[in-house]
Parts: sequence; C-alpha cells; structure tokens
Amino acid sequence: MKNNKIVYLAVAAALGSLSTSAYSAGFQLAETSATGLGRAFAGEAAMADNASAQFRNPALLSYLADTQVSAGGIYVNPNVDIEGDNATYGKTSASDVAHDAVIPNFYFSHPINDRFTAGLALATNFGMETDLGNDFTGTQFGNEAAVTTFEINPNLAWKATEQLRVGAGLRYVLGEGSIGAKSSAQYGPYPKGTTLKYMEGDDRAWGWQLGVAYDINDNNRIGFNYRSEVELTLEGHAEGLSYDSANPNRHFSGSMDLTLPATAELSSLHQLSEKWAVHTSLNWTDWSSFDKLEANIPSLSSDPKMVKVENWEDNYRFAVGTTYQWDQKLTLRSGVAYDTSAVSDKNRTLTIPETDRTWVSVGAGYDVTSQLTLDAAFTYVFAKDAPVKEPRDGIASDQSGSVFGGNFEGETTGNVWLLGVQASYRF
Repeated sequence: MKNNKIVYLAVAAALGSLSTSAYSAGFQLAETSATGLGRAFAGEAAMADNASAQFRNPALLSYLADTQVSAGGIYVNPNVDIEGDNATYGKTSASDVAHDAVIPNFYFSHPINDRFTAGLALATNFGMETDLGNDFTGTQFGNEAAVTTFEINPNLAWKATEQLRVGAGLRYVLGEGSIGAKSSAQYGPYPKGTTLKYMEGDDRAWGWQLGVAYDINDNNRIGFNYRSEVELTLEGHAEGLSYDSANPNRHFSGSMDLTLPATAELSSLHQLSEKWAVHTSLNWTDWSSFDKLEANIPSLSSDPKMVKVENWEDNYRFAVGTTYQWDQKLTLRSGVAYDTSAVSDKNRTLTIPETDRTWVSVGAGYDVTSQLTLDAAFTYVFAKDAPVKEPRDGIASDQSGSVFGGNFEGETTGNVWLLGVQASYRF
C-alpha cells in the first residue's frame, strides 16, 4: 500500500483500533454512538442528544446550545459460521469468520451565533473483515475480505426559522481494502494454499452530506439526511496464480475501484408525554452501485481483470425506539430494527455472507453533573440463516475456482452482540 499515511495513522492512534466488521447491511456500519445504539439507531436524523447527532444529520447541530464534546466506542462481537458440503471433499465448516471490532468515535460542536453552529465528526460507517481460515474447503472462491474506512467530517448548521434547520458537511474518507482467494486443495503442481488472486490498496476521497430538520410543533419533529457516495480507487498491488502462473507470489502494481454507496435516512421524533418519546427511522442504502470488483494492472493488460462479481441490490432498514425520562438524571432507551439483506440468495458469497438481521437494543444515559453525561447501551442482533453456494449460477468468473478445491453448497448462520459507552461534556 501507499506510504503517505501520516494523517491516517495519527488519528487512528488517537482514537484506537479501526479494525471493523460489517454489522449493518453489506459492509455498512450503523454504530456511530452509544446514545443511538440504545434505541437501535431509531430516529437518528431527528434526535439531537449530543454532538454525535451531526454524523447522521448535520442540521441537528443547531439544537445544541452549548459547546459540546462527545467521545466513545462500541465493541462488536460477531459469531458468524459457515458450514456445508464440498462436492469433492465432503463436509466442511468455518467458524467465527467475522472478527471482533472496536469502533471509536469523537464529536465536537460549537455555536457560532444564534443562527449558525459548527461541528466536527471523526467516525466511520463502512468497514468489514472476514477470514475463512486455512481448513475450510471453499477458499478457492474467497478466503478473506476487508474494508477499513475512517472519516473526517466538518459540518455547519443553520437555523433558518424557529421550525426549520438546515445542515451540510464535507466528508474526507480514508480507506483501505483487500480481497483474496486461495486453493483449498492441490491442483497439478500447485499445492493447497496457493494464492489464486489477491488485491489490496488504499485511497483518500471526498464526499458530502446534507440534512434538514423540521419541528411540526413542540412535540413532533421530522428529519432527513443524505450522504453522497464516495468513489475510492484503492492503489496497491495484486498477486496470485490468476496474474502469474509461474510465480503466484509476484507483486504487480495496480488498483481496484470501490464505491462507498450513497445513503438516506428519514426519521421522526414524537414526544408523547413529559417522560415518554417514540422515534422512528427508515434508511436506504444504494448498494446496487456495488456490482463487481476488478483489478486494473497496467503491466499485464489495459483491460481490467475480474476479481469478484457482487451484484448487490439496494437495502432498507426499519427502526422504532422509545426514550423514557426516569428522573432528572436518568434516561432509559430501547429499540428494535430490521435490516434487509443487500444480496439475494443467488448472489451471496462466502467472503461476505450477507443476510437479513433483527436488532434488539437497550440503553441508558446518566447526568453525572449538569455538564457531564455518560451513556451505555447493549444490542443483540439475530442474523437470519441463509443459503450460500459457490460457484454461483450464471457467473462465469466463479467457475475457475472450482478446479482448485471443488464446489461448495451450504448455509451461513450467526448472531452479534454489541456494547457501547460514551461520554458527553458541555462547556
């Protein structure tokens, strides 16, 4: 990969590990704050709890009267397994294919005057890492995949009227990615574990976001946010039998395009009484932009070489949550959400065993002082059992992997639990 990583590494060191895995649809991460986690991220584009609100809707900054700092992290523990039958070698399985992760965040907000509020968000909403291990007889279709991103996001909100707030922000995204496949059996002179194809690289790119919030009355609010897609060209190297049959370990300089898809969220907040509130969200992600991965290797060919056909489709997320103000210091939260899969059964792959998910969340916030609030949340995610088959029907590039270990057909199962903590301080 590139050597120009000084800014990226400095920020990563300050915030902690950026090793991430995908627990929303595709390789999208919903885990932007412990406050939101407690309600399953329902109402995020309409809820202005603290400075973290700007990442899901910059317009919400205008509801924050004080200078605020909010920081925290979410620990994610996935248990994702794949098991099935290899047509040549019999039963096979891979356990815990997705890695544990800590997803950190940091947010700052400051009112400039009665109309404008500025903010800065350091967080991520895309990432994944899977590894099928060396014993699984399906690695010829893919043995590992990873995406790591980090976002520097300055925002500005404008209080247009007493009811309407508007916000916008720039997104500077630092990204790395890799994907690979290895033979799971010997084929001719090539031993088990031979790299068939591997590509890694990194890039920096810009995006943007726009948001609005509208107070229908004192007890009801709606919010909308749109985040642009970000086009990354991951420059690095490729290696493997697909590129050099005489020396699979030879490195070729190259690149791979990766689109981080556009997203949109429509949320509502309804204050039912002095103590009770209900909030909802409908999210859309343009995963249909993630159709294939190709390696561009100028020294081998002017035409791109296929790495993996993906054929994903747009995904939707539905969430509803509640907030209960127990007393002046303690706030209780809960929520449920449903994520639809970004792939059909036909296009599910071993390296990203994407499926539908149901979230159940609880959380709490406690005002330690008039300036300091601590939040904590727990979520359990039920992943739907789903079939996976490779090579996939009708995808020619999948067929070449079969000779290096046979065909696979089986099922992915799993669940995830998340634990988040956060501290917010008002000056």
